[in-house]
Amino acid sequence: MKELLLKRKGRFILYLIACFLPIVTSLLINISIASVLGSIERGDINHFIKVMIMAIFFAVIGVLLFVLSRFMRISFMRDILLDVRIKAFDKILNYSYKEFNKRSKDVYVSNLINDINLFEQNFFLKLLNVIYSGGYYVASLAILIFIDFKFTVAIFITSVLVFFISKSFQKKTVKLQEEVSEKNEKFTTNISNTFNGLEILKLNNIEDRFLYNTLKSIDRVERKKLHYTVFAEGQSNFIHLFGFLIMIGIMIYAMNLFLKGASVTKILLLVQLSNGCVWPIVRILPIFNELKASVKIYEKITGNGEKRTVNNNRTKDFRFESVIVVEDLSFSYEDKEIFKGASFSIEKGKKYLIKGPSGVGKSTLIKLLSMALDDYEGTIKVDGVDYRNIKEESFNNNISFVYQDVFLFEDTIYNNITLYKDIPQEKVLTACKGAGLMDLIEEKKNGLNEMLFENGKNLSGGQRQRISIARALVKDVDILFVDEATSSLNEELGRHIESTILPLDSTVVAIAHRYYEGITENYDYVLEIRDGLVKQYKSEDYFAREVLAV
Repeated sequence: MKELLLKRKGRFILYLIACFLPIVTSLLINISIASVLGSIERGDINHFIKVMIMAIFFAVIGVLLFVLSRFMRISFMRDILLDVRIKAFDKILNYSYKEFNKRSKDVYVSNLINDINLFEQNFFLKLLNVIYSGGYYVASLAILIFIDFKFTVAIFITSVLVFFISKSFQKKTVKLQEEVSEKNEKFTTNISNTFNGLEILKLNNIEDRFLYNTLKSIDRVERKKLHYTVFAEGQSNFIHLFGFLIMIGIMIYAMNLFLKGASVTKILLLVQLSNGCVWPIVRILPIFNELKASVKIYEKITGNGEKRTVNNNRTKDFRFESVIVVEDLSFSYEDKEIFKGASFSIEKGKKYLIKGPSGVGKSTLIKLLSMALDDYEGTIKVDGVDYRNIKEESFNNNISFVYQDVFLFEDTIYNNITLYKDIPQEKVLTACKGAGLMDLIEEKKNGLNEMLFENGKNLSGGQRQRISIARALVKDVDILFVDEATSSLNEELGRHIESTILPLDSTVVAIAHRYYEGITENYDYVLEIRDGLVKQYKSEDYFAREVLAV
């Protein structure tokens, strides 16, 4: 959290100044009240008028300082919250395939929505109160020293005692806030599962059962929120009780001073500044506990402080100039052996078609070749460099995927192709031409800036696939992985997509069940998976064999 706040040091200093301005306002008001009441005791009308004018002036200054404080704080708060959202999203995007799949996608949705909302609602309000209360406490204590030194020491010792009492509540506060976050994750997952399977639920008349489970999930979330609120309010009220008892002692001490002849102005200043020492410290400590809970939420959603498994051996950048060699590859999934000693090679610029019966491991092979899975035996080397030594980020920057299911954002065609990276429009248009998208671009009123509906509902299946191909082309990748990209398209669109992929300069590794005569034969090689092994054929030899078998 510290590095986030200090990212904009100058503006953070302005933010702190803005938080301290209300302290000046409060002190001016206290001085004004004490002076007005002291002037009444004095009985001088001229002095009273002067004091009243001063009080009105201080009140106007206070209002102006409050408005100025608000404006100085708001833009910094907005930018920090934007940074938090970006960091939370980047954390998810930077997970490896293996790490990402450890949790449900709905958990990530909950982190991006529920947890960020929790942080937004709590953090800056608590931070403002901590800074204000802490500053007000220090300022009041500093002024009080010049009025009554021994009394100030007693107030300081008392506040330290209150601090340690409040400190005992901190762990429980943080734990309860984390539990609220966890309940939100489970609730979001439950709701998502219900909506995704709603059609099946209705067809089988079991929606009532799922409604009951959803209501229970809501009840658990709200109960945990109530538990947190009650505890937070409870500790605040408990500390306030101490503050009330301390203030009774202060009033007794002030009354004793008055009986000894102290002026009304001094007594009022003593009481008001004591208020500035006692109540801020009473407020600040429970709020500080809640602030710590907000910081924990921040660390959770952005990965700060998260212990991640890092392979320090991954020191090499990915470079593919000649050949990827797979030797003696073995891999098992949930005690099922998928590959057992498979060996083959992939040459740069060549096109490879993976074939084999359903469930034999075609998608698994693509995951192994794309570094999505790394718990295999044997070796995969690119130009002699072991995959296990290559940095994931470098590898991912040089590969791309075209899937059967294309996800599109509710945004422009341009942003859906570039994925929000700063890529020149000319390069995007070149990718569109290569992907056969120009007809779509030209027919749309706004061209590349045409907005797409949710997941591209205003596009055909072929247009959505072509956007996926354009995404791959605009990256200038070394390897393009294609997983059943044409299986849900009609033959005309399927042939067009295959015709678009095969002439590319990139190395292509594809899975396709369909055979398009005159096109599919243009793959250079076929990798056939059978009995845990991968056999490599020249395309013409493989398809000639298939014709003879028929």
